Amino acid sequence: MAGAKDTSKLGYRILLGAFVLVLGGSMLLYLVPQSPVSGEVSTDTVAKIGDESVSVQDVRQQLSQLEQRNPNMKPIEALYAQQILKQLVFEKEIEYEAKRLGIAVSDQERADRIRQFVPTAFNGGTFVGMDRYSAEVQTRFQLTVPVFEELIRQGLLEERFRKLVTDGISVGPAELQDGFRYKNEKVKLDYALIKPEDLEGKISPDEAEIRAAYEKNKSKYQVPERRVARYALADVNQIRQNVQISDDVLKQQYQTNIRQYQMPNRVHVEHILFMTVGKPDAEVEEIKKKAEDVLKQVKKGGKFEDLAKKYSEDPGSKDKGGDLSWITQGQTVPEFEKTAFSLNPGQVSDLVKTQYGFHIIKVLEKETAHTKPFEEVKDSLRPRLLLDQAEKQASDTADQLSAAIRQSNKISLDDLAKQYHLTVGETRPISATDPLLELANSQEAEHAIFLLHIGELNPPVRTDRGYVVLSLKSIQSAHQGSLEEVRDRVVADLKREKSTEMAKNKAEELIKRVKAGEKFDAAARSLGLEPKTSDPIARDGSIPGAASGKQVGAAFNLKAGDVAAPFSLGQNWLVYRVAEKTEANPADFDKQKKQLTEELLQSKRSLAFDAFRTALDSRLKQEGKLKLMPDKLKAFGTFG
Repeated sequence: MAGAKDTSKLGYRILLGAFVLVLGGSMLLYLVPQSPVSGEVSTDTVAKIGDESVSVQDVRQQLSQLEQRNPNMKPIEALYAQQILKQLVFEKEIEYEAKRLGIAVSDQERADRIRQFVPTAFNGGTFVGMDRYSAEVQTRFQLTVPVFEELIRQGLLEERFRKLVTDGISVGPAELQDGFRYKNEKVKLDYALIKPEDLEGKISPDEAEIRAAYEKNKSKYQVPERRVARYALADVNQIRQNVQISDDVLKQQYQTNIRQYQMPNRVHVEHILFMTVGKPDAEVEEIKKKAEDVLKQVKKGGKFEDLAKKYSEDPGSKDKGGDLSWITQGQTVPEFEKTAFSLNPGQVSDLVKTQYGFHIIKVLEKETAHTKPFEEVKDSLRPRLLLDQAEKQASDTADQLSAAIRQSNKISLDDLAKQYHLTVGETRPISATDPLLELANSQEAEHAIFLLHIGELNPPVRTDRGYVVLSLKSIQSAHQGSLEEVRDRVVADLKREKSTEMAKNKAEELIKRVKAGEKFDAAARSLGLEPKTSDPIARDGSIPGAASGKQVGAAFNLKAGDVAAPFSLGQNWLVYRVAEKTEANPADFDKQKKQLTEELLQSKRSLAFDAFRTALDSRLKQEGKLKLMPDKLKAFGTFG
């Protein structure tokens, strides 16, 4: 299925997923490739590879692309900035190495790969023309043709290096046997997970313990400087309550934006996808048989959503029972679109073949093109206009406040509040790291508080509540905290310390009792713990909420009935005994051999390419061809 204009649609997900595979597994954290920059290192340069550079602006540009699609990534922006830098540097390292070795991507190679991604750019063997080709690339990838073709070239170049590095890799019989055992040996465990946090509530330190802990760690309990500020707020929500919007204004807004209320022909569909991208013909035939079998189940009354969750290979809709939501004409590849728009609500298609694979399509709802009437949309227009008007009034008030403060440094906060009908309030004492709860955690307002002198007014600051004028009321100097000031911190630390020790002691006591002959369940309950029994798990499985198969790897070397030594998982402790052990069944080896070989090959190839990447990085550093200035990324904050 083709890429949609909305990145949440299936087509974009599938095509971008295929595109990432072509790039050899690269993260593809960006959408716009950077032009080579030659010359000396500038103050904006964060990495230099040969004669090319990566700048802070390059990183910022890619970060901006990501944030447009994921606004919630701001708290870990620094981590993404590091990953983007790593990827940009590697791309330029590959370019440098390719030039050194005389490796290049031919125009024919690039053209062949483009034909795979945009088959509709050709009618038979004839190019459909630049205008239609550009439109296809923009629709499917949200990219211009030059950017799209450069990404294709970069992907082919990295693919060439992957082939050079990994072509000689193979999997031997002993590795296959080890891998078979790794995936098929299973253990079932009786276990108890002991969490200090669950024990804290049972700990009540007495006054003598609290005082002793305070005296022992007195220097740890410093009280930072705290400040109290008064504020006068032009509250946007309060202003909004007094704003009136007439129907005439709403109608004008409706007419101005009438195009956004024009609804195209659209259909609400679900589908089950069986991917064939990159598969050999023989395997495609097997996939088709599987798809036909699932189609029969649907036709016999099988629940479409359940079958989609079980069989569909579209990661974007699988967990939603195949639901793609609404699609419009021109948004999908022709084969999918033709079928989807020909069905009536409730109908299910036969198999539909597209460049991505076989689809089973079900139509849930259908709408013909129409324009939403004013009465239907006017209530949705009002909140936005109310907010815009309130924001404008608040902004105008802020301008007037700024002018008043500039004209007289003796005007008081209360006089300003009275004159401009502002809400007056006072913050609690805050340190430089405390959240400013009264003003929606505004960092700009908090920063202003710690720059003010007592009695001084700060020009209006924009917060999520509105525009605020600040006046510093008092300063509490940093000092050694008395026990009464830091009692809560001392008690919390003491509880944490005692509960951590208690968790370890309970783990050791449980092991001791089980080894002495007590039943695991009874011994655990006598210690106030909750015994559980896992499902059978392999080494690549996990015990939900407790540990991974890898973490309990020692269990696979034990016999049924054996008890493992307790081990820590961070602050938690896990104690377990092997309830059952299932050996790998040799009869299953031949059935799994093909898939296991592919998995092991992929793993070894990934490790080999990672090693190549690390070695290339190290060599270029030693040769002075790679210079990094990671401190420049401090502009994006810190992580970890």
